[in-house]
Amino acid sequence: MSARIDGEEPPPGVRAAAVETHLRGCPECGRWGERARRLKALAAVLDLG
Repeated sequence: MSARIDGEEPPPGVRAAAVETHLRGCPECGRWGERARRLKALAAVLDLG
């Protein structure tokens, strides 16, 4: 999921559609992904300063 958040291709053998399906059904992974996206956004803001 971190590769997805960073805009990278999924690792070999991992289908993007399978990740999307999992994320729609897994609240824990959804929360992790949301926290990771917020952290990336905050880091980008700090990098500009």
